[in-house]
Amino acid sequence: MLIDTLTADRALAVVRAPRIDDPGALCRALVAGGIRTVEFTFTTPSVEAVIAAAAAEPHGALVGAGTVTDARTAEAAIAAGAQFLVTPGLSESAAAVAREAGVPIMLGALSPSEVMRAVELGSAAVKVFPASAVGPGYLKDLRGPFPGIPFVPSGGLHAGNAAEWMSAGALAVTAGSSVVGAADIEEAAWEAVAEKARVFTAAAHR
Repeated sequence: MLIDTLTADRALAVVRAPRIDDPGALCRALVAGGIRTVEFTFTTPSVEAVIAAAAAEPHGALVGAGTVTDARTAEAAIAAGAQFLVTPGLSESAAAVAREAGVPIMLGALSPSEVMRAVELGSAAVKVFPASAVGPGYLKDLRGPFPGIPFVPSGGLHAGNAAEWMSAGALAVTAGSSVVGAADIEEAAWEAVAEKARVFTAAAHR
């Protein structure tokens, strides 16, 4: 379901904030804007409770956990109800937990060797991170030897460059603070989030 949803929407949202009081409302806003894959990261305090609250509501979004770095965080995320996991780099222990639980994982990688290892570990898609450090041309080069691997660049993406990353061969692009800022969450500016999501997904589909 993760790959199918990313293929259809061409985008996923990464949410980093010091506090998220209403994750269900945030998910509804993102879905209204065309983003149905939402990643809550372990950089948010007590993110397990956020994931559990989001997963309990019928908003139509896939709720996942990001910044998963080891077996412990993978297990905590899955126990909270995460439907997918995302790592910033290669974590063999997190991948093992995901495989055992039957939960898709998107492992972070940058070099060709890391991409190959991510695939060996069962990554559903490969997160190219930090994307801003290499640019779309790098992804295009990766697509040469790895034409069948679904890549999702993350880091520094926004509506102004999303189309360029898609043209370089991305399966989907990651919407971070340019779509969901900490201030938006604090102010419950859900209409603003939905509109920024619409703009971002429109760019990704161009």
